[in-house]
Amino acid sequence: MAAYINRLPGDPAPYFHQRSVANPNYAFDTAAGRWLVLCFLGSAADAHSQAALTAVTARTDLFDDEHASFFGVSTDPADEARGQLRDRYPGYRFLWDMDRSVSRLYGAAAQDDTAAPLRRLWVVMDPTLRIRHVIPFRPDRGDIPEALAALDALPPPAAFAGFPLQAPVLVLPGLFEPALCQELIALYESEGGEESGFMRDVGGRTVLMTDAGHKKRRDCTIADSALIKRLQERFHRRVVPEIARAFQFQVTRMERYIVSCYAAEEGGHFRAHRDNTTLGTAHRRFAVSVNLNDAFEGGEVSFPEYGPRSFKAPAGGGVVFSCSLLHAVSPVTHGRRFAFLPFLYDEAAAKLREENRVHLAPRQKGPRGAIPPPPA
Repeated sequence: MAAYINRLPGDPAPYFHQRSVANPNYAFDTAAGRWLVLCFLGSAADAHSQAALTAVTARTDLFDDEHASFFGVSTDPADEARGQLRDRYPGYRFLWDMDRSVSRLYGAAAQDDTAAPLRRLWVVMDPTLRIRHVIPFRPDRGDIPEALAALDALPPPAAFAGFPLQAPVLVLPGLFEPALCQELIALYESEGGEESGFMRDVGGRTVLMTDAGHKKRRDCTIADSALIKRLQERFHRRVVPEIARAFQFQVTRMERYIVSCYAAEEGGHFRAHRDNTTLGTAHRRFAVSVNLNDAFEGGEVSFPEYGPRSFKAPAGGGVVFSCSLLHAVSPVTHGRRFAFLPFLYDEAAAKLREENRVHLAPRQKGPRGAIPPPPA
């Protein structure tokens, strides 16, 4: 007998990458922050699936990428060949699950029998990617109004828990004194910054990529060992104890010594992402975003899974958060935001980093090292 996974309301929705109409490797988890619907259609040529698509495409009031987003999942190669399923923004996207990997993950396809029938169903997820409803297709097509009624009954994404949420982050003022902030900004102004990219796994290698639509920032690498030591000292005194207290995690390592600049004249921003999703970044445990100035507008850090609230630490202050949290930097609309942006980890993660170093493209072998204790 064929075996299917049964996902239930309250379960965390599994992350996945799959080919979509617009993206050869779409990361589904980056859509968090609104209600999400996965509809496992099987084939769009089926009359039931056609009725489901007609119903949802008529509800642009629901599927607007603010309240909710719809993802139709096809396992029929003919759907792609016909070109009838097309993304429509805002609100509607389609995934090509020809290998049924996503369908198996969510219980629509059998785990061990490729000939077993597809169990077509709707899966509704909350903004933190936890399952709220699982609604199987029914012969009388009653699943369609049931799914839409369930969505109609949902609150705005920011109130999905019944009250506003606070992202599990630390805000730590006073990490750097004003003179150090100015010194780091002066370093950037003197040396200038290079275009900053982001990491992707391509063919088993973690490579640096650039896409101004996804990220626009310039970075200046800090090479002065004495300055690096001073930065490490402040983190050891002022950040490491706070992470230990809040998260019971002992930081021993620090990665990446850069001064970054998000400039309004360049449309500086960074769209929603996670910091540890590649082989070369899997060791990262915490990110710290230390603002070196505050004379700018926009450029705030937000955590879409926990609502629309954004964070702007004061000059010299930092926001500390887990690298697994989805986060974004809003466009800088006035001035320039300067920031120090390291990653922190421990000895177990250091071992993982060494193991994964073979997957890094050559230019990605960046500085690393322990955070020394402060002088007595």
